[in-house]
Amino acid sequence: MLLLLVLILLPLPARAADWPMWGRTPSRNMTCPETNLPSAFDPGKPKLDSEEIDPATTKNVKWVAKLGSQSYGNPTVAAGKIFVGTNNECPRDPKTKGDYGILMCLEEATGKLLWQLAVPKLAAGKDCDYDFVGICSSPTVEGDRAYLVTNRCEVVCLNINDGSVVWRYDMRDELGVFPHQMTASSVLIVGQRLYATTSNGRDWSGKHIPSPNSPALICLDKQTGKLLGQEDSGISRRMFLCNWSSPAFGRVADRDMIFFGGGDGFCYAFDPVPVKNAAGVDVLNEIWRFDCNPPQRRMQDGKPVRYGNPKGPSEIIATPAFDNGRVYVAVGQNPEKADGDGCLNCIDAASGKPGWSYEGIGRSISTVSIADGLLFAAEFAGRVRCLDARTGTVHWTYDTEANTWASPLVADGKLYIGNEEGTFTILAAGKKMQLVGKVDFLTTPIYSSAVVANGVLYIATANNLYAIQGGAKP
Repeated sequence: MLLLLVLILLPLPARAADWPMWGRTPSRNMTCPETNLPSAFDPGKPKLDSEEIDPATTKNVKWVAKLGSQSYGNPTVAAGKIFVGTNNECPRDPKTKGDYGILMCLEEATGKLLWQLAVPKLAAGKDCDYDFVGICSSPTVEGDRAYLVTNRCEVVCLNINDGSVVWRYDMRDELGVFPHQMTASSVLIVGQRLYATTSNGRDWSGKHIPSPNSPALICLDKQTGKLLGQEDSGISRRMFLCNWSSPAFGRVADRDMIFFGGGDGFCYAFDPVPVKNAAGVDVLNEIWRFDCNPPQRRMQDGKPVRYGNPKGPSEIIATPAFDNGRVYVAVGQNPEKADGDGCLNCIDAASGKPGWSYEGIGRSISTVSIADGLLFAAEFAGRVRCLDARTGTVHWTYDTEANTWASPLVADGKLYIGNEEGTFTILAAGKKMQLVGKVDFLTTPIYSSAVVANGVLYIATANNLYAIQGGAKP
């Protein structure tokens, strides 16, 4: 009986084919080794006078789960469950009415709702917690715990079996953080520590920084939620608008590093182990920083270029991706600011020195994918590019013809990506551009990135989550 009790209390291991965090692994490289994934499917049509999808009209769709009216959080899959953020515009719990941030936990096999976390909105409104935008964090699952950042600027740890809160760390109360419009970060776990972006930003005017001394990146104890350390590089004092990028991890020459895209347009590498500085504050030591904006974006004719200028500087919203000793990341801006000149960078992870930079890309909020020596990147204006990961040489460009928030997923020799017009594009993930297929989701926007787990492709539109599998019957 004692042995049985011990086994029951042990954390559940993630299955090899799960997708337990944003980017699948701590490197945040949006790829996976799964095969036999569908190249074609039909998402179906809604029933008469209903938003519910008629299963009889679908093809290769295992199930469809109803979300809210806006869904920006990327799903994660672990331990037989799916976790996805959304809003409360289509309430699944009659006791929870009105505007809330919602985290849904669904049964992986059927899409059945197991439980949900409902988080009240901040009283400050859209300046800190945008109306009807739900939870944007992609949860990180380890064992029987899920870690995420809520719309209230909290890092929370949940029990995945019932959704109960194990601990909660409020970044506004503890650190004086002022989130701009929305808190958006996916938690990174390395050993017993977790790392999260604070989303500290400017006020409603975009001109003033209410909390210039609050950190952009923090480290917590994953068991208790205790603050262990924070970046001390002054990112918040230099940021253009906000800090929305999520941290990544890589091991370089026997040294662990945390990679972070700052709201000041610099990519940073930090030592993951906090140490005390001269003032006695536990900080994450900066190893290097790299300016991801070309010099002419920051200065022209001896004068600073104003932020917001289409040819001016940008922050980093995408998550840095680590692969083969290199860090890849593009610059971009809040989608409300539309398109402009961007830059895609390859950085030597050991030294922080430049590998190559590609200035032909527009602003991007998408994380890149690297597979078989090729890099795939999407820009906000909708163009997808394939480049040589070592040299930055462009092999091809494909225009999806609509704004793109999602990141490209590479799996089974194919690239999967959706856009704001609800067009889901499948391309061959090779040196030669080849359109495999296009699927129309009836103009329902696709803001989040597709993921793959246990032979199933998951696509979250603004209001539905689809489980897609070749030969599946609904």
